[in-house]
Amino acid sequence: MDAIETSKTHKLYLLLKERITSGALAPGSRLPSEPDLAASHGLSRVTIRRALDGLARDGLISRMPGAGTFVKDIAARPPVVADLANMMAHLVAMGRATRVKLLSFAYVTPPAPIAEALRLRPGERTQAALRVRYLDDKPMSYLSTHIPERIGASFTAEDLAHQPLLELLERSGVVAHKADQTISATLAGPEAAEALDVEIGSALIALTRVVLGADGRGIEHLSALYRPDMHAFHMEMVRTGDGSSRHWRPTTGAALAASPTTPNAALKTKASDRRSAPTARRRA
Repeated sequence: MDAIETSKTHKLYLLLKERITSGALAPGSRLPSEPDLAASHGLSRVTIRRALDGLARDGLISRMPGAGTFVKDIAARPPVVADLANMMAHLVAMGRATRVKLLSFAYVTPPAPIAEALRLRPGERTQAALRVRYLDDKPMSYLSTHIPERIGASFTAEDLAHQPLLELLERSGVVAHKADQTISATLAGPEAAEALDVEIGSALIALTRVVLGADGRGIEHLSALYRPDMHAFHMEMVRTGDGSSRHWRPTTGAALAASPTTPNAALKTKASDRRSAPTARRRA
């Protein structure tokens, strides 16, 4: 497929996806036939078919031979919603409610930025793992973790493939004290696109988190990519302050509440490890 056809396919895919997710095309409604779509959009049937293939992979449409192509009820599979103010508990709960596929596992010399973020000693290695997490058998996140070798040596690749990472970390005896987390957006590269079953260049949620112990030493460095159609972040906030200094402040989370001068806390958050019971929040 040449670049022009790829662009046309992606534009039509995005157009139809927006109409489906916005409700303009209601669940159960029948899409026009491939010839009708080709005529109305001035595209070849091959381009139409490829765009529909993408929608089918995303679970947005179903094809019924002899009957046509129909919009699926996407409300039946709500995205996972992560509570930013109680992120640690949410992660454990999500690890229990989903399954993971381990793609790689090795001990390496980490890149300098990761070694600095984890406050590693010179020459200290990390356990580097790459995983894909699934919800209802659909890939939702692409996770790259670095754990200091002194901690990672307490569990195996087999352990990581079947148990939530935070449970393995706690089993090793380390206690997460605080985390620094940044959330942004990025585009899917070839490897992430293949792992998440999306088109190259698709928009993804990007999250970087560094977890530290009470002694200030690093416990975990996570670089995660999330499909935005399957994951969202939630934070409750209140208006606080007087006059021109009024701003939004998160309602929960000790470290967040202690930083009222950061109005854009939803973009970069610092959360203390909370020992409350794990809860997984889902958006209807």
